[in-house]
Amino acid sequence: MTAKRARELGLDFSGTTGQHNAITDVPGLMVGYKTLMTGEGPLVTGRGPVRTGVTAVLPRGRGNVPQPVWAGTHSLNGNGEMTGTHWIRDGGYLLGPIMIT
Repeated sequence: MTAKRARELGLDFSGTTGQHNAITDVPGLMVGYKTLMTGEGPLVTGRGPVRTGVTAVLPRGRGNVPQPVWAGTHSLNGNGEMTGTHWIRDGGYLLGPIMIT
């Protein structure tokens, strides 16, 4: 069974989707990622194995950093660290990439 998308459940959104119905359809926006998977066996501190990664969203693309973009924040449950949200709440904008680990 595959998960249904919101529109398939009858939720109405204004506008139309992009070609791929993805965040990368937004003109000028870039998304990149890096995954590190090295080593095997039991964990040895400082040696591995390693399983980690990061996703970066550049709202204005690579060529326009540090041009600000309007931004807001939301915390669904109050848990987890949201580094840098105080800058967004104070100024209402974001400089630089959004990094998700």
